[in-house]
Parts: sequence; structure tokens; C-alpha cells
Amino acid sequence: MENRTLTLTALAGIPLVGPGDDLGIMLEKSLGENNITLTDGDVLVLAQKIVSKAEGRLVDLADVHPTPEAEELALESEKDPRLVQVILGESKQILRCRRGLIIVEHNRGFVCANAGVDRSNVAAGADEIVLLLPEDPDLSARNLRGFFQDSQGVEIGVLIIDSHGRAWRNGIVGISIGFAGLPGIVDLRGGEDLFGYQLQVTQVAAVDELAAGASLIMGQAAEGFPAVHVRGFPYPSREGMFSELPRDEEADLFR
Repeated sequence: MENRTLTLTALAGIPLVGPGDDLGIMLEKSLGENNITLTDGDVLVLAQKIVSKAEGRLVDLADVHPTPEAEELALESEKDPRLVQVILGESKQILRCRRGLIIVEHNRGFVCANAGVDRSNVAAGADEIVLLLPEDPDLSARNLRGFFQDSQGVEIGVLIIDSHGRAWRNGIVGISIGFAGLPGIVDLRGGEDLFGYQLQVTQVAAVDELAAGASLIMGQAAEGFPAVHVRGFPYPSREGMFSELPRDEEADLFR
């Protein structure tokens, strides 16, 4: 049996990203500085924040005027009404609320806390600025994949990740919110295990597994590694999309 190797390398030296910055050029420069030459099948994993910042997904709370609905929800959650208004704008529906936390169905179709609206690692000394998730992370990933196809002639995957909690476990973990050139779900049903048993239900969330590994070396605080190069991803490339991943509401027992 052949050895299987998965190599994840955090890219050092990526500068702080701002609205309008060209992420493709920034990543290409960082890869060179880290002595990495892309080859077919490689994957670039990006923290959501640098994508959102480059796309200008910043909101100044000073410009937000909360509605009565936001004011009411702010009382229940003990949050800034302006922040709650931003959360409402990013949400299809509010699912749960308690002090300090609002659980929503995001406009992109997944369940998360506070609609992914974040204040951490957004801007120095700018407590009134919040950051939203990319408007269409799949499209963001496709555009970056296309950049490297054009600039270097390579077929790579691009994965955009964020840190989310889970209904049944404590702590946060990196998960995918958009990708290109990768399978979202790898369906192993019908295959056999080591003992010849035919698999009945096994479907692997491959991009979420990779997101968790990349998040581990990105860090969650002041580490400053918002991009990770991956070599050895064990599944074939395909044009997957995020819509493969969220569980249908009727099958979601935690709602």
C-alpha cells in the first residue's frame, strides 16, 4: 500500500488586505516568497476575512439605523441594535437567540452564529467597523482559480473557510463557505471497507475536513497566516459548489 502525504504550508508575509486589493497578485507574490511553485492538483485555502476585506465587505456601524425588529432582538440578545440590524440583513431567518448570541440561517443557506458578522481582526482601532462574509464565496473562489489558470497555467482548487461552532460540540472549527475546483461531498456509498462490507451511508465532507486542517495552522488570533498552500489532497478535482453541504431543513434535527 502506498504512503499518502498531505502537506499544508501557511504562507508567511502576506500583508494586511484592504478593499480593492488584488488577492491573486498578493497570493502569487507570497507563493514566490515562500519558494512554492504551484502544480496541478494543489489547493489554496484562504481565510474568509482576507476575501471579504478585498471585496469591501466592511460596514461602519455609525451608518446603520436599526429597525424596531432589530431593537427588539437587541434587547433579547444584549447586542448593539446596529450590529443586530447588520445580522438581520445577512439572514434568511432567525432560529435561536440568547444573551450574546443569535443563531440564523444565513442568506447563503447555512446555519451559523451572528450571520458570520465579525469584529475581530477587522481593522486596528476601528471598533465600529464590522466585516461581512463574501457575498458569493463560490464565485470568489472561481475567480481566484481562474487567475492562476491564466497566470500560471495550473489547475488548482481554491477553498474559502471560516470558523464556526457546531450544534453538538463545544469549540469552533474551520469549515468551508465557498470553493472551486474541489469536491464538496465525496460519496463513498456502494464502495467496500477493509472487510468487504458495502458502505451504505458514508459521504465525506472533504472540503470541511481540509478546512479544519488549514484552520489549525492559520490560527484564530494574531498569528497572521490567512492563506495555506496544500499539496496531496486525496480526492479528484471537480467543479463542486457549496450548495452540496448544508443539510436540508427537513433533515436538520437541530432546528
